[in-house]
Amino acid sequence: MRVEIWSDVVCPWCLIGKHRFEAALARFDHADEVEVVFKPYQLDPRAPSTPTPALDGYARKFGGPERAVEITTQLSDLAAAEGLTIDFAIAQRANTLDAHRVLWMAEQAQPELQAGVKERLLQAYFAEGVDVGSRDELARLAGEAGMDAAAVRAALDTGAGVAEVRAEMDHAVELGITAVPTFVFEGVWSVPGAQEPDTMLAVLNRVQERLIAPKA
Repeated sequence: MRVEIWSDVVCPWCLIGKHRFEAALARFDHADEVEVVFKPYQLDPRAPSTPTPALDGYARKFGGPERAVEITTQLSDLAAAEGLTIDFAIAQRANTLDAHRVLWMAEQAQPELQAGVKERLLQAYFAEGVDVGSRDELARLAGEAGMDAAAVRAALDTGAGVAEVRAEMDHAVELGITAVPTFVFEGVWSVPGAQEPDTMLAVLNRVQERLIAPKA
């Protein structure tokens, strides 16, 4: 079974959804037969290359600093209840195109590392205040996740993955994906949102049944 997870590395619900899906997968009887691939989606493709405080962006989006703090505090508390750290006070808004290029590189060359790279980028953004738009930082984080940091850094200075990542983001539009995370099973069944583990487990079992049924 192939599961494509369309998400961004600066999306709190993507962090939560990833961990909920992994919790469901750990309980799935056929987990060793599941291929998970992370696909690109940018919440803010117009984000500048120079980092700015994430809270400032939330304030503009939701109608002021007080409302931004209210919303981000709720998200941080929800994440904490699930054992995750989200610290919006240090998070830096960044353009994530290069981050998605790194994930694309991992998928192409070392797919077994992609999930770890994705996790490292999420943790760097939400828990460490790292600028995930910085090519130097992206190379460092990729290296910590097992990739060749020097090779990643060199590739980022070329056009490697730019056209491919943009094409995949265009494909997300074709699939009707308008929010993330969105989980696409076998290229056919789509489940949006950071669903609870029990819900995702039910989906996994249902898809497995449908895969087996034609062979019965």
